[in-house]
Amino acid sequence: MISKTKEPKLISGEDRTYRTKKLAILGLITAMAYVAVMIFRLPIIPAVPFLDLEFKCAIIMIGAFIFGPLSGISMTVAVCLVEMFTISDTGIIGCIMNIIATGCFVCPAALIYKNRRTVASAVAGLAVGTTAATVAMVLWNYIVTPMYMNVPREAVVSLLIPAFIPFNLLKAAINGGIVLVLYKPIVSALRKQNLIPESKASNSGGVPAIAGTIITGSLVLLTCVLIVLAFNGVI
Repeated sequence: MISKTKEPKLISGEDRTYRTKKLAILGLITAMAYVAVMIFRLPIIPAVPFLDLEFKCAIIMIGAFIFGPLSGISMTVAVCLVEMFTISDTGIIGCIMNIIATGCFVCPAALIYKNRRTVASAVAGLAVGTTAATVAMVLWNYIVTPMYMNVPREAVVSLLIPAFIPFNLLKAAINGGIVLVLYKPIVSALRKQNLIPESKASNSGGVPAIAGTIITGSLVLLTCVLIVLAFNGVI
């Protein structure tokens, strides 16, 4: 009998070039996300000054929208690990919570957008990601924070509604608004430079839909800024 052996799959020069470009872009996005955390962290809820607003989720989300949820979780783990070894003082527990919070925000949104690349899917994905990240962090803060910070669980529970939930909703919404404003311009620029291919499944609705997305993102950001100012007694 003659055994049949599978022939090795050949990788074309075009595929190899795309993979190289993809790795380079993912590396750049990961570096940008880390730099964003390093240079800008801002407490926005007075009741929980140890929780900071930062924008790495928006940067990682843009990469995940371009390349998919697996790339999103890879960037998330890479950035959070580098944070732990450099600028963070929360150790392995903080790193795990960081990965969970960012991953719960990025991966559901990227998965929804991957299956249907439309403006509506992007908005729906960001809404789902915001909800998932908030729920996950409420549960993790309820379970882990009393042991990690050596405080009574009742003290954590008393902060869930006035502090933890608003913080996580605002953080995710602000990052989501940034994605809505910046994603299309960034993708268009990358395509013009032939760094990423055209999306065959794209059904964005043209310029009006893109303008509507940017306006929606801007309104989300404005609303969040006003809420943060209200929390801090500025207005």
